[in-house]
Amino acid sequence: MPGMAVESLTLSHFRSHVATRMTLDGRAVALFGPNGAGKTNILEALSLLSPGRGLRRAAPESLSRQPEALGWKVTATLRCDGRQHEVETWAEPGRPRSLRIDGKAAPQTALGRIARILWLVPAMDRLWTEAAEGRRRFLDRITMSFEPGHADTVLTYEKAMRERNRLLRDQVTDEAWYGALEAQMAQAGAQIMVNRRAALDRIAAATEGAKTSFPAATLYLTAPEDASASPEEPAPLAEAYARGRRRDMAAGRTLAGPHRSDLSATYAAKGVPAAQCSTGEQKALLISLVLANARALSALIGNAPILLLDEVAAHLDAARRTALYDEITALGAQAWMTGTGAELFAQLGPRAQGFAVFEHDGASGLHSHALG
Repeated sequence: MPGMAVESLTLSHFRSHVATRMTLDGRAVALFGPNGAGKTNILEALSLLSPGRGLRRAAPESLSRQPEALGWKVTATLRCDGRQHEVETWAEPGRPRSLRIDGKAAPQTALGRIARILWLVPAMDRLWTEAAEGRRRFLDRITMSFEPGHADTVLTYEKAMRERNRLLRDQVTDEAWYGALEAQMAQAGAQIMVNRRAALDRIAAATEGAKTSFPAATLYLTAPEDASASPEEPAPLAEAYARGRRRDMAAGRTLAGPHRSDLSATYAAKGVPAAQCSTGEQKALLISLVLANARALSALIGNAPILLLDEVAAHLDAARRTALYDEITALGAQAWMTGTGAELFAQLGPRAQGFAVFEHDGASGLHSHALG
């Protein structure tokens, strides 16, 4: 059994699920059924076992089953390195999301120290052609998988930047006020830069020489901020903010810093930018990156992460599907995968638990189903 896995999952009034309970044994999980049955909703619930807003980035109130709008709750037993943790996260109507770990209230960032969860969803197929914000978010999730504290650092930076932007919009000229905020931004920003570069180095190391059927991607980070800054010496970044105040005041926002960085990728074997690759090649590159992230994590912490792969098999031919399943099995990862039919997962056979997901009387349900 993998060292990191979900052993039980309960969804209460979450999206289309009124009361869904699952017992798992550590193997990969294949969820199949018609579109709209509630498969992705299960993956979304699992993604809330990691810091952040989940794979759809939904507001807490939108996760509640409609039209009842009674609130929702997700409960799970997580195992990591032989230790079990009970995790409960929920939101009541009109209230923010709450979290308990082993019966005690906890901040969301604590989830990153219990389990590492990576995901790939169809919306990410546009990653290389959409705005830079999506790529930064993708990079920060990779970074956070290696360094859970990265989430706190990003929050610190964004909070200080929001305050600075407010001063800029209000045309405030108090140098002391700016100096204090810019010092905070420089310290956090320099750490963000170091964390991101370290994450890319880990991905590169896990990609080099890997035995995989998916094309390798070479990643590049473009950083308009002063790259000479470091957590030990953040002054260059603070000075860059100070120099840019007049320009930033005219724009009403901060125009330089790690929040303006961008991530680009090249199909290594062809030397072609990912944005210029075919749709199929872009999908294969994303799968390759998720697998590289999982290999790098396994090397770092001794456990493969939990993988959430939504509709990943639908766009792969039989040979590529077999290769994907073989790589997941070799990693020892508990991968949760969705698809419209059981035949998509036949190559997994007894290596996975199968569940047929269906809709009945307006609610999602499921039952076990042998694969292969």
